[in-house]
Amino acid sequence: MTHTAKTWFITGATGGLATPLIERLLKRGDRIAATIRKPGALDAWKQQYGDQLWIAQLDLTHPEEVNEVVQRAFTELGQIDVFVNNAAYGLYGAVEEAADEQIEHLFQTNVFGSLRAVRAALPFLREQGGGQIVQIASMAGHYSIPGMGLYCASKWAIEAAIEALALEAAPFHIHTTMVEPGGIRTSFITGNAVFGERMDVYRDQEAGKFVSLMKGELPGIDMNTFHRMVVGDPAKMAEQIMQAVDRGNGPLRLALGSDAYEYTRKALLDRLEALEAQKELAFSTDADDVIRQ
Repeated sequence: MTHTAKTWFITGATGGLATPLIERLLKRGDRIAATIRKPGALDAWKQQYGDQLWIAQLDLTHPEEVNEVVQRAFTELGQIDVFVNNAAYGLYGAVEEAADEQIEHLFQTNVFGSLRAVRAALPFLREQGGGQIVQIASMAGHYSIPGMGLYCASKWAIEAAIEALALEAAPFHIHTTMVEPGGIRTSFITGNAVFGERMDVYRDQEAGKFVSLMKGELPGIDMNTFHRMVVGDPAKMAEQIMQAVDRGNGPLRLALGSDAYEYTRKALLDRLEALEAQKELAFSTDADDVIRQ
């Protein structure tokens, strides 16, 4: 099948899955509108690919900036076929250990920033007759564990909003995919992670052990070993995202990584089992005169 070049808009273009994705897209001839926080981060690619790569500085926590950059991208590039919300980061530690400012910034980026960006794009996507939205979510949108509760909360929130948005956008020929990777061998943890102020009371608990693992401080597990424990190959994941977009009409959720499959499956089965155990109780609280549709 002959590939028709597309134009992609990708936030957080220097982190996570963005790097392998952009590299492959540029090589095959697609056009990229990439947003970055640090000036000069993509200069090498810009020098190599010229007008094929459009770059703008963007901080998703600044609403006016989001609207301005998205509008400028659609205006200058004419059409954007695929809108990718990639920018996000992790905040780790027990819920009590995080500062208010850390929690607020996490949600401003992972949730509100993604929503600002896609809401700014929707009028343009409708006007051009359709397109595709790709939300980089996470397997963490399906479960929560000690030490990762706040990051998981941000992913649960974006999953809920994008699930509804997908249904709302579908009548306008806009297809939505939520990519749900497991662990990825990128700098997401080692380079971009934020940690709460550690409290002694949690150090020997699950939350504290999780933070120690993330920081490479567990005895016998150095950062190289930790890297090998992460199953996700970013190049393979980027390829699957490209294939999903090229097919154009796949499932709402795309699980990438054996850990994503296993953790998500267990979380869903556990929740279903707990729900089934409450069926009789749930039905017993219905009103006597309820009208069923």
